[in-house]
Amino acid sequence: MNKHKVSELHKGTAKGNAVILGSDYDQFLSALKSRIQTARLSAARAVNRDLILLYWDIGRAIVEKQKFLNWGDSVVEMVAKDLQKAFPDVRGFSADSIWRMRQFFAEYSDPAFLEQVVPEMKKSGGGILAQAVPELARGSNSTKHDQLLSQSVRELLAAVPWGHHVELLKKVKAPAARVYYLQATAGYGWTRNVLLNQIKAGAYERSLSDRKKHNFSLTLPEHLAEQADEALKSSYNLEFLGISREVKERQLEDRLLERLREFILELGYGFCFVGRQHRLVLGQKEYFIDLLFYHRFIKALVAFELKVGPFEPEYAGKMDFYLNLLNEKERAPDDHPSIGIILCAEKDNLEVEFSLKSKTNPIGVAEYHLQSKLPPELRGKLPTARQLMDVVRPILPAGR
Repeated sequence: MNKHKVSELHKGTAKGNAVILGSDYDQFLSALKSRIQTARLSAARAVNRDLILLYWDIGRAIVEKQKFLNWGDSVVEMVAKDLQKAFPDVRGFSADSIWRMRQFFAEYSDPAFLEQVVPEMKKSGGGILAQAVPELARGSNSTKHDQLLSQSVRELLAAVPWGHHVELLKKVKAPAARVYYLQATAGYGWTRNVLLNQIKAGAYERSLSDRKKHNFSLTLPEHLAEQADEALKSSYNLEFLGISREVKERQLEDRLLERLREFILELGYGFCFVGRQHRLVLGQKEYFIDLLFYHRFIKALVAFELKVGPFEPEYAGKMDFYLNLLNEKERAPDDHPSIGIILCAEKDNLEVEFSLKSKTNPIGVAEYHLQSKLPPELRGKLPTARQLMDVVRPILPAGR
């Protein structure tokens, strides 16, 4: 065989390999990567569970010894010092950490906290511990009830990373609020940054004070309606945009895209950005959705329309039309029905309710806030910007 034929043969082999690598091999490698990622995630969760239960046991041991043997607080420092000596290569046994473990057990085994667990689990509607609710509700044997409740609490705590627990113990004091954030973190896989953002934005308080307005229960199967309700907030805190004056809708959209990371944190875990002014075509006409997202857990496209003024009934009809187009032209075969969210400066709940009654697609309406609202007791009692300038102007240097 001459050199020319050998060269051609090699070219043919290489070409054949390219065809294989470009199709079957890519799919094969993707499956391997997915399997490895799943295994690593499972291993990380198992490690986290063991670590949280270890910290729970350390905290419990110290509390019980102090209670029954009257050991003083100095035992915490002694334990920290001796554990560091015994395990010099292991981090997490400083005096501050041991104190936090003691607090971890003491506060999460406190009756005031345990009383909040069952009601919050019921409200979560399918949360990580929902399967325990029926047992707890009908448990007549108080000992069995307490054991099941304690086990349920430990299961919830073990599903949350230690760093999240530290932040919750420092920043959230109300038992019901802690249960809310623990359930959300465990159920949605919130990162620590997401958790801190939600605490700062008062997600729990807003869930109590504001009523969500949507038609999810009328347009989606029960399990999907619950997930969509969890994903929708009654109001969104957009202070991070730094807007202090009136803006147009396109300017609001531009600012949101500039601060997309913060906006996704405010939306909540699971939202993936698809695009802005997403183009839809019907016949000879074009239509544009302000912002389009995909929700990983609901497995549905989520369309956002931004309105700088109050809600108007015609907004619901326009969103219903957009969702029909999305479902017809862009929805994947295994996707759930597309969801629409109308973000507006303010809304009348009764008007929203009547506007959504006849709509066949799932639509939610929520308010956004560009600036913090003052507590009622402070309204009208703080000086205005003009009053402040009247005070400051006389002491400013000439010419300023």
